[in-house]
Order: sequence, then C-alpha cells, then structure tokens
Amino acid sequence: MHTNYHNPILQQLRDQQVRFAPREKKLEQVDRAEQLLGEIREERIYTYEYLCFRVTDFRPTSFAHSQISGADAAHDLRLLVEDLSDAANVPVHAAGEQVYTVNDLCSKYRVSSKTISRWRQMGLVSRRFVFDGRKRVGFLQSSVERFVKRNTGRVRRGMAFQRLTDEQREEIISRARRMARAGGSVTEISDRIAKRVDRSPETVRATLRDFDKENPDLAIFPKPNAPLNEEAKAKIYQQYRRGTGVEALAKMFSRTRSTIYRTVNEMRAKRIAELPLEYMPNPVFTRRNADKVCLGPMPEADTPPRKVRRPSGLPPYLASLYENPLLTREQEAHIFRKFNYLKYKAAKLRKRLSKSAPKIALMEEIETLYEQAVATKNEIVRANLRLVVSIAKRHIDQHENFFELVSDGNMSLLRAVEKFDFARGN
Repeated sequence: MHTNYHNPILQQLRDQQVRFAPREKKLEQVDRAEQLLGEIREERIYTYEYLCFRVTDFRPTSFAHSQISGADAAHDLRLLVEDLSDAANVPVHAAGEQVYTVNDLCSKYRVSSKTISRWRQMGLVSRRFVFDGRKRVGFLQSSVERFVKRNTGRVRRGMAFQRLTDEQREEIISRARRMARAGGSVTEISDRIAKRVDRSPETVRATLRDFDKENPDLAIFPKPNAPLNEEAKAKIYQQYRRGTGVEALAKMFSRTRSTIYRTVNEMRAKRIAELPLEYMPNPVFTRRNADKVCLGPMPEADTPPRKVRRPSGLPPYLASLYENPLLTREQEAHIFRKFNYLKYKAAKLRKRLSKSAPKIALMEEIETLYEQAVATKNEIVRANLRLVVSIAKRHIDQHENFFELVSDGNMSLLRAVEKFDFARGN
C-alpha cells in the first residue's frame, strides 16, 4: 500500500475501504475513482464530502467541508485506485478487457519504463492485478486510450525521443548530472558528452533540454533562483520520508541543504495543518490531572465476560471479532475519552505551530498524538464491529447481500465514532 498520500483524510479513507469494504464494493469504488480522476482539474478546490461521495456513494459527516486542492486530489485518487485494486486481488483474466504491463506499453509506444513512470504521474491510471500468482502493475486498455487521447502531443514526443536508445539517453543524463555538479555550462558539457557518445552536440542539448522541461524538479540545469513549486516541494518531502538524506536531496534538486531542511519543515507543517483533529470537548480535558484521568489503563470489567457463540458462516477476519468481549459502559467511556483527549491535545499544540518557522520537536509531538488517536479509533471500531455483524445477520434476506450490509454498517460506525459524546453517552 502507498504511504505517500498528500492528504491524510484521503489516506484515512483508503484505510477504511481497504479494511472494511467487501470485494465487490472495492471494485466498484476503483471504477468510480478512476472516472472521478478524469474530471478533476488541478487548479480547482474540492471538498472532501464531494470526493468521498463520488468514490463511495456515502456523504461523510466528519471533515465534510475540508478543502483539498485539485493537484492533491488527482495525486491521491491515482494511489487510491491502485491500493483498492491491490486489496481486491483481481486476477488479470478477470479484468474484462485487455491489460497491459509496463513492458507491454514500453514496446507499444517505443518508450522507456521511466517515461511510463512519468506518464503515471501525469494521469495514466494504473491498477494492480494478479499475474500468475504474483501482483503486478497493469493498465486497462480503456485507461491507456483515455490518457493517449488527452496527451497526444506528449505521447508523440516520447516516441520521437526514442531515436536515442534508453541506455544512450540515460548515459547522457547521468554524465551531464555528474559534470554539472563539478561546474560547467550547458554548451561545454554538451560538447564533451557528444564526443563520448558519438552524437551531435545539438542532440545532446535537446536531450538535456527536454529532460529538464519534463522534470523541472529534477532539472540538471534548473533556472537560477527559480522558486520550488508545490509539486517539487511535495516530492522533496516524500523522498525525505522514505529515507533519502538531505545531502542527496540537495544534489538531486540543485538546492542548498538549508533550502531542503526549510522545505521539509514547511511541508511537514502543512501536512500537520491538514490532520483531522476535530474532537468532542469535555471539561475534564482542562484539569491538571487530565493526562492521568484520560490516558490511564483500561478499567477492568466488574464481572467476567460472558462467552458468546460465534455465528456460523463468517469469514475468519469477522469471526475473530467474537474472541474479544464487548466493552462495558465504563470501558467504552474510557476509550472514547482517550480518543478525544488525544485529538484535543494535538489540536491545542497545533495552534502553537508557526507556519513560517515550525519547531521540529512540536511537530513530532503533534504527529505522535495523532498516531495514538488513530490507533485508539481503530480499537473502538474493532470493539464495535461485531455489533454491526450481528445486526446485519438479523436483517439479511434473500434480496440483500450480507457483506454490503456490513460495509454500510461500518461506514455508519465510522461516522458515529467521530460524533459520539462519551459524557452524554450518545
């Protein structure tokens, strides 16, 4: 599963659907997400309610009015399509139409695998299918045709660029990057490389110019003092989170170390500003001993839990829910109090976070609290999902699908968790 979503709310939606939506729903949502992706305009702003409804056919009550840029929505919807199809375990022969692999597209359009990677970032929708027992990236013929129709000029340029072999083009780019770090103008470096690879200086310059134009964030000869755009900042932050060092990022993006550090902190603070931290307030949160009251251990049940007979015909992951007893009223109040208190603490700290000069220690503390809140919410959902299953078992008839009822009930449960007032019990 992808970890580089730009918006944490959309990543949370992915987590919910991957975990709880039945396979048929996942496949339906994959198609809906791809259809929506074709309508997204990067310069527009979208609400989470709109995006969630278009994908799941449900209108969320939590974070409904949170605003998401078109660029972030497009990026995350592409990841959502791939993650949901991955979770659905679709054999390639069941796709319903021709499926191309990366190598198939390289051969069909006479381009390199790196070009295919760039096309995916620009809107070519990929899914994951099971090929001979192994999951691999695949592209529906309809997805490829839509991308080519919308990007005819780009595809033609990519095919024309193949007049150099992949190895020659990569060698030119690699040599130019090494020489540029040592110093030298485009003309000087192009002339030197041309002699090494037995190509004209004009061909080398055109190769480098096209590469820089298509990859401004990785440009070998970036425009001097050009500010980093949002996409470049996002890529720097993603690479940093994956473990790429600051020194390597500085060379990769032709920036100073201080610029990289500043960009990482800026994007980290931006992500924290978008974290869903709405909570149900309670007077106990402001007491001096709030940590002790709200974050203490789960209270023990007064009486031993009664064993419940597991319903027959359930898949293992649903049957396992009956191994744990239901929460008592006191335990339920405790875990909801903890969930909301963690978000309260994180939201309170977030108000102190400076956008211009965010402090690393403060960001780490907020992120830790948010992760604890998410883990606590998952505990609540798992503790109550068995009630959803039981209700679905009682209401199912010959015209309804059990797993759809569970999925619908789970969506209602997720909404209820965010709105439940533990002090009032509703």
